[in-house]
Amino acid sequence: MNFSKQINNVSSLQFFQLFRFGILFIISICFAKSHLTISEIGIYEKLIFLSGAISFFWVNGVIQSLLPLYNNNKTFAKTNKSPVLFNALFISIIFSIIIISILLITEKNSSSFLISTTEIPYKWLFVVFFVVSTPAFLLEYVYLLLNKPRSIIYYSLLTFSLQFVAVVFPIWIGYGIKEGLYGLIAVSALRLIWLIILVLKNSKPIISLSFIKEHLILAAPLIAGALISGSMPYIDGIIVSSNFDNATFAIYRYGARELPLAMLLANAFSNAMLPEISENNDISIALKSLKEKSKRLMHFLFPISIILIIISHWLYPIIFNPQFIKGAEVFNVFLLLIITRLVFPQTILLGLKKTNILLIVSIIEFIIKLVFSIWLAKYYGIVGVALGTLIAFIIERAILITINYKYLKINPNQYIDIKWISFYSTLIIIVYFFVERNIYGF
Repeated sequence: MNFSKQINNVSSLQFFQLFRFGILFIISICFAKSHLTISEIGIYEKLIFLSGAISFFWVNGVIQSLLPLYNNNKTFAKTNKSPVLFNALFISIIFSIIIISILLITEKNSSSFLISTTEIPYKWLFVVFFVVSTPAFLLEYVYLLLNKPRSIIYYSLLTFSLQFVAVVFPIWIGYGIKEGLYGLIAVSALRLIWLIILVLKNSKPIISLSFIKEHLILAAPLIAGALISGSMPYIDGIIVSSNFDNATFAIYRYGARELPLAMLLANAFSNAMLPEISENNDISIALKSLKEKSKRLMHFLFPISIILIIISHWLYPIIFNPQFIKGAEVFNVFLLLIITRLVFPQTILLGLKKTNILLIVSIIEFIIKLVFSIWLAKYYGIVGVALGTLIAFIIERAILITINYKYLKINPNQYIDIKWISFYSTLIIIVYFFVERNIYGF
């Protein structure tokens, strides 16, 4: 196989996400095997969590709205050095400053709610890290828009390898978390400088209030939708903690996780397809590409998910301990989410800038999830909470597919390989009910 021919925007962005996940996972292993105490590692993890908690929703909204806008907006003509990228960078920096300012002003309440402390550990180091690291999330997507997939791969290999060394090396030679944070800040600053140079090279430094308005109008529903979706795990936690004891809560948390590989590959694929859908005058070409490429993901991710369902009850006591074996029941339900992850009606709506529809459906999904999780928890315990999530995801995808068909006149068969998704969905459901037949009294 000629691997150079396999390098494209989709595969390079998927590689980026996988390599990033792998490096972060290896860093966590190195921390666990170092001289650091669990409490010290907990401080580092809380800071990373805090950074993500106050940025994931707006970063997601800014990026996903930028992708269809880049070559298809009302403000700038399609030119080699359009100011679009410069304005997107400007928006990201301003957002970072505003969000961190709000966090500092409300530090006691915010940190107590998010990380259960009255003040932020290593506060000013965290402030610097957040301000320099958050805008840099744009970088791989700038390369995507410039159609430079190889640059995405080179960038990920270089910066995440540097991050591993910069964060782990100080710890392994005897220093503490503070020095690890210095290393993290240094690499984040390098990414930001890299991004600024790349943007100035490919975009005119002109601030346009009209484009910023256009960008934010498109981004606002995505930001709100991401905030709603991102709150679902917290709602799960509230439902479980209010109905079950602490031990059951811990078991649920250890089980309530999707296959990371599926999430990373599916999300990267969806984002990489947005420019293709937005810029293509003949959308049927983009839909055909969406269908073919998503089919490849099915052939890869469904077999992995099926195997994990079969072995999870054997695997969980080994990875964790025998007390967490009930977590495998929850995990197996979350593995069924692969059925919805590999269907992409939302990508079409986003590419066509129908973001208000996505927000409305997110609200509906949230309500459905809440109702079904509370109801099913009475009958199936923590598995019922997970089933509520699965049902909400399935209904959400069904609504989006219907909207595409009824209002955009896009037949599901144009972008979904009905034969293969039906085959794999049926197979994984049969395997699931066979493995978990005791839960449902079969």
